[in-house]
Amino acid sequence: MALTKLNNKAVANVTTLPVALGDMVLVSSATASSSASIEFSLGNLKEYKFFFVNIHPQTDGSTFKFNLSSDNGSNYNVVKTTTHFRAYHNEAGTDTSLAYSTAYDLAQSSDDHTLCNGTGGDNDQNISGYFQLFNPSSTTYVKHFIATLNQAQQSDYTIAHYVAGYANTTSALTNIKFVLPSGNIDAGKILMFGIN
Repeated sequence: MALTKLNNKAVANVTTLPVALGDMVLVSSATASSSASIEFSLGNLKEYKFFFVNIHPQTDGSTFKFNLSSDNGSNYNVVKTTTHFRAYHNEAGTDTSLAYSTAYDLAQSSDDHTLCNGTGGDNDQNISGYFQLFNPSSTTYVKHFIATLNQAQQSDYTIAHYVAGYANTTSALTNIKFVLPSGNIDAGKILMFGIN
């Protein structure tokens, strides 16, 4: 297969792709500008992968969360069971850890799930990473998801977050919402790809 060179290699600036990448296609994208939340409609694809590019909060110490809807976005309250662990390292090189985060997991809860917390509001601080959702239109199985994100934290730590779980419903999922409840998403982009 011949390779195609992309002139602009920055994922944040991709709006369409000049070549097919197998069954992975760009479905939608959203650019934040003092946005209360970013929401996407889901369809019948077998997998959706969301890329977070330089998500910057207006408020220092913000928590980035998501939730799901099975009623076309009227309610974001799907019951979830999740797991969350993280690794961190501060800029001074004096504090490191790898630990399970019991404060951020859910057990049969319809609450928004934390993807990462304490993101810094300084001009150079942000969140980047990805979130995968599997077979959301199934009316037979629960819907699994996994996510990996890295953030520049408010106390000058780099923190890698590893999240997984499932939406405990056999109803089809119709929408997903990403939000910073303590303040708006000041800037950044979310790209939504679909995989058949």
